[in-house]
Amino acid sequence: MLRGGILHPGILGLLARFRHTNTIVIADRGFPYWPQVETFDLALVDDLPKVTDVLRAVVPLVVVGKVWMAQEFLAANQKEVADEFRRLTGGTAIQFEPHAEFKRRVPGAIGLIRTGDTTPYGNVVLESA
Repeated sequence: MLRGGILHPGILGLLARFRHTNTIVIADRGFPYWPQVETFDLALVDDLPKVTDVLRAVVPLVVVGKVWMAQEFLAANQKEVADEFRRLTGGTAIQFEPHAEFKRRVPGAIGLIRTGDTTPYGNVVLESA
């Protein structure tokens, strides 16, 4: 029996397969569904859990080489929200790009973790180093 950390067996398996240049998506409650991308739906109610909760659990367990978010996130959120996302990426700088470009990354991901987050454009793509 696991004593702590991530307890979800599917997400543990996803992280075990998260290898050099693979990507995973951590998304909000309204993020579209891609049938070809394995999806773990953790959404319970609004903002439970949040994308930042998942980042807090995932990032210490993996080696993150790149991080992407939508440019629109910066205009739609307070600086403090953006600062929290930056803190939680484990020192990897976030690359911001137009939302349409961001979504083009999703079909190549090995997995998607959906949350109950309501933060506008609060979706993240992580690439393994």
